[in-house]
Amino acid sequence: MKNNELSALSNAGNILYDMTLEELWALFPIIIVPYNPEWTAWYEEERNNLLTLLEKETVRISHIGSTAVKGLAAKPTVDILLEITDIADITEITNKLISEDWLIMSQSEEPKLKFSFNKGYTPNGFADKVYHLHVTRKNDPDELYFRDYLIARQDVAKEYEKLKYGLKEKFKHNRDGYTEAKTEFISKQTKAAKQESKKDAKRNDQERKRI
Repeated sequence: MKNNELSALSNAGNILYDMTLEELWALFPIIIVPYNPEWTAWYEEERNNLLTLLEKETVRISHIGSTAVKGLAAKPTVDILLEITDIADITEITNKLISEDWLIMSQSEEPKLKFSFNKGYTPNGFADKVYHLHVTRKNDPDELYFRDYLIARQDVAKEYEKLKYGLKEKFKHNRDGYTEAKTEFISKQTKAAKQESKKDAKRNDQERKRI
């Protein structure tokens, strides 16, 4: 999709697109709160909405990010990963999402398709329920490795929680800085998760051969 096509779809009547980055960061600060078990219900609610809207285009929908990890403090924003088919039309998908009040955050088609949307961002601040939607083609996403590793390794999850609490004041009004400051930790743990997954697969294969 061309940038001007996205602009026409995104900017229609939405005051948020007229705000500067600094104004947006001031309106939507970094907030970390204790784990809320209702986050799972938020995810299920929006998952059902997305399946109804994009049933033919969808390969898999996953709850990712910290709100998917029981007991982990997080930004009260439910992250959803939507993997679409190789032939799905991203322009059509974008139109459908915008019709359901999703706003485009970012978009890239090279080297891999990656579109981000949000819901629950209003001119008055956060709504009661806030979502980020990450749209990609079907692949082997790092986000699932990282999520599952945090679920399996409580010590790593607590280390991540400590890191986020330490960063939230420093980057309260700098979302890009907050994200960048977490990148090294996430990359390191994702690499460890993949190595662990390979070991498990090899171990399972050896056990099958012995049967």
